[in-house]
Amino acid sequence: MNFKVDFKNEKEKRAMKDVFGGVVAKLGEDPKFVYLDADLMSSIGTKKWADAHPSQAYNVGVSEANLAGMAAGLSAAGLKPLAHTFGPFASRRCYDQVFLSIAYSKNDVVMVGSDAGVTAAFNGGTHMPFEDMALYRAIPHATVVDVTDSAMLESVLPKLMDLKGLKYIRLGRKEVLGVYEAGADFDIGKAALVKDGTDVAIIASGIMVAEALKAAASLEAEGVSALVIDMFTVKPIDADAVIAAASKTGAIVTAENHNVIGGLGSAVADVLVKNIPVPMEMVGVQDEFGQVGPQDFLQKYYGLTADVIVEKVKAVLERKAVLQMKDKPDKNKDWAY
Repeated sequence: MNFKVDFKNEKEKRAMKDVFGGVVAKLGEDPKFVYLDADLMSSIGTKKWADAHPSQAYNVGVSEANLAGMAAGLSAAGLKPLAHTFGPFASRRCYDQVFLSIAYSKNDVVMVGSDAGVTAAFNGGTHMPFEDMALYRAIPHATVVDVTDSAMLESVLPKLMDLKGLKYIRLGRKEVLGVYEAGADFDIGKAALVKDGTDVAIIASGIMVAEALKAAASLEAEGVSALVIDMFTVKPIDADAVIAAASKTGAIVTAENHNVIGGLGSAVADVLVKNIPVPMEMVGVQDEFGQVGPQDFLQKYYGLTADVIVEKVKAVLERKAVLQMKDKPDKNKDWAY
């Protein structure tokens, strides 16, 4: 793990789809690498490379079950498949094939779900996955990654190709707010501490890491010291990082571009309740379906903003204060029986 935070609250100059296409081209230098897509190569930046490498690239059409099945078969034949489609189609539409043909059969496949959560924007509610991480988390031994920016994508995607078993990575296609300097290196399964703090820990993933940093800056101006963690590997979660953050701050807020049911918040809560129960609040989609709209509108509608994180931090700090008062002995109470 070697990275530097370079957050300026500015969108990156490169769209994530272009970064993804560049990574795929580099992966394609390995003759065993194969790329599969469900008729979305133009949308994810891979068409130019695919056209130039027809023996390594397959457009299966709008047939996501076949996408997963073919990827499984190619893995069983000794190749290294990466398969891409929309987030909801890479998860709920071909779930049985992913579960049985890839995971249960112990094949090594990277499934990529693009336009995650509200980044689907004008593609609408049917194409807006708020449940994809929950579905993949439920598959035994799966690895689930919610990528933050282009620097992380360039670091993490090649490493996922080298892991055994089923891997799922979700990302947007358009420009995102940059968080890390180019050349950053991340370890799958290890959280990234992007800002230290003492009063509360904000554990975020994906596009919500930038929102967490904005929230932390606002809180700092009010005298609240917020620790920010990028928990980009949602499964297997870095339990040690969660426990350390809870021990240090005594209060946790999670933030995710996903349903609060089954995603990052649920994963963090699982760790806390078993090890170090502390007050916790969750920022995320509150059990709702998606809809059509620009991303900034959707983030406000579903409460995926820095302002909402600040509200949740204040709420969790109030709960923390109440617990601290309960723990203090009453000096006026007569303990003689």
